[in-house]
Amino acid sequence: MKASGLLVPSRPAPDLDGLLVSVTPEAAGWSYVGFEVFRLARGAAMSRATDGREACLVILSGRADVACGDREWEGVGSRLSVFSGTPDAVYVPPGGTLVVTGASDQCEVALCWAPAAKGAEAARISASDIHPFKRGSGRTERTIHNILMEDRPAESLLVTEVLTSGGNWSSYPPHKHDTDDLPRESYLEETYYHRTARSDGFGVQLVYTDDRSLNEALQVRDGDVVLVPRGYHPVAAGPGYDLYYLNVMAGPHRRWLVTTDPDHRWQLE
Repeated sequence: MKASGLLVPSRPAPDLDGLLVSVTPEAAGWSYVGFEVFRLARGAAMSRATDGREACLVILSGRADVACGDREWEGVGSRLSVFSGTPDAVYVPPGGTLVVTGASDQCEVALCWAPAAKGAEAARISASDIHPFKRGSGRTERTIHNILMEDRPAESLLVTEVLTSGGNWSSYPPHKHDTDDLPRESYLEETYYHRTARSDGFGVQLVYTDDRSLNEALQVRDGDVVLVPRGYHPVAAGPGYDLYYLNVMAGPHRRWLVTTDPDHRWQLE
């Protein structure tokens, strides 16, 4: 993958299906993670077949009615924006058609994909079941919302949200998960979907390897997606601009095992 292809900007306006941004494994040049964001008006619907894939639908804002197979969930969604609380989400296994219909004047939803043979039982994950916690301290403090991590059943997907105050660093100290070497490190592809509390805000994400064969500093704006195929990938929120990102990860093993950059490992000690 060319380094210039690591940043996928959001469209200024949704297409006729409500699609704002899309990452497919084919476009990313990898094998596991797919990611889409939709903006739907009340009554507008989108659908996706889940053949060979499991999916986690994260309600970014507003409310939506969700159906897959013989399961239906009405009025899913509990927040006005990604900065106003924990999310509602729905997990669905492969083998059906996922239909999402806007149930408020406007809703935004993120669809997180990964290959799966059987998956797990379809389930609604309520905002009240997601318990925020802090990671880091001082200028590296951030708030974590684990949505579909190892404590919840799935076959491949790992999904979490992170909120970082303006001027703070996140995904820090820099870590990587690009080597299949259990139990030391797991291979996971990853997308970062960025949102800024102010529309004029920005952040910076580094993506680099030990040998600097990949060495990018990417300015991220509201709605941008950063692809992390390999390497370390810390994030800095611009001073004055609170930053949110939604992480989607998947690989051959559903384990989040990371290696910290040796140059910065002292900060953990």
